[in-house]
Amino acid sequence: MSLEATLERVSAIRQALVDPAALIGSGQGVSGGTQALAAGDQPAAGQTSFADALEQASSTYETPAEGSQAAGAPATLEDPTGATVTGLTSPTGISTPAALAGPSALGSAYGLQSADGVVGASPLTQTSLSGASPTGSRIVAIAESQLGQTEQPPGSNESPAIAMYRSATAGSIPGEPWCAYFASWVARQAGQPIGEGGQGAGAVSEVWSWAQSTGRAIPNGPGVVPKPGDLIVFGDEHVGIVRDVLPSGQIQTIEGNYENKVAANVRTPTEATGYVEMG
Repeated sequence: MSLEATLERVSAIRQALVDPAALIGSGQGVSGGTQALAAGDQPAAGQTSFADALEQASSTYETPAEGSQAAGAPATLEDPTGATVTGLTSPTGISTPAALAGPSALGSAYGLQSADGVVGASPLTQTSLSGASPTGSRIVAIAESQLGQTEQPPGSNESPAIAMYRSATAGSIPGEPWCAYFASWVARQAGQPIGEGGQGAGAVSEVWSWAQSTGRAIPNGPGVVPKPGDLIVFGDEHVGIVRDVLPSGQIQTIEGNYENKVAANVRTPTEATGYVEMG
């Protein structure tokens, strides 16, 4: 077959690939092809081999630029931020389900609760410590380090950690309620021990009496907003530590001996009878 005939055949094949319907409609069929030469045969003078013809024809195609998407490659769809849309394939052809997107991606879709003893169903807002003094920040950090410590067994007011909290209070009694022991231990660890001689307090009433005698007591009332690190007092019954104040006015706390453990909690602005300034 001459070169011209070979090129014509290649052109017909290309046309069929682009628009097979048009070729069929024209009544022309593409069948057979150039017969392969037998082993050892050479093309006749003035003829070109089919391989040479194909190479010449293919030279008319443009080679795709490096980095361009090849035909048939899986398409990707990107959102305005440039992230691959979930469920569509990535350039590697591997889909990216939301479950594999990592914590930062999941955080916007799922409310992630802390595992440190949050009370209630709402996730605990990250502590901002807005307005905290250096002492207040230390108190909060030390209290946070104890979240999740529990009584062993529950209801016993005992555990190795609780024994450590009692060590900050002179005359402490094993097995007694330990919210004031916890507050005393945290305050001493932060360099602000409770009590006239820094001996700690074993009862909430003792904490409040010390606060009054030192000008630290702040009775609760309209407009009173505690600071991170302050103690939050509930009459003579219970004492905790202010972790932060939310924009809503609710107060995040860390409390020893709340439901038999050191727990994170959220209190309304009216629950406390007063606060003890520690900063």
